[in-house]
Amino acid sequence: MPDNPARQALAASTVALIATVACIAMFLPPLVDHTTASVLRIVLLGFGIVAGLFAHWIYLGRAAARLGRSVVGWVLLAVLLFPLGGAAALMLLGGAAERGEPSPHHG
Repeated sequence: MPDNPARQALAASTVALIATVACIAMFLPPLVDHTTASVLRIVLLGFGIVAGLFAHWIYLGRAAARLGRSVVGWVLLAVLLFPLGGAAALMLLGGAAERGEPSPHHG
């Protein structure tokens, strides 16, 4: 498990993004026929996409705040450039967390 709060938030954001992309992938060939055969499956995957996106954005914002970065800017990057913007934000904030850059709130 990550050893500091920013890394924990980044890890949670990463898991949420992976889960979201997995739900979206269910609507792509070759799985789309299987997915759309059940209304319940469509609804559950839709809820998974929504919940995963919001969790990804919330945890990304928490990580940005813990690293002393602009929460709005980083979350906006992830929202507008989904999914690549979210992945890029995770990598860039992860690099800041690895370097141990000081946060005005936590160190």
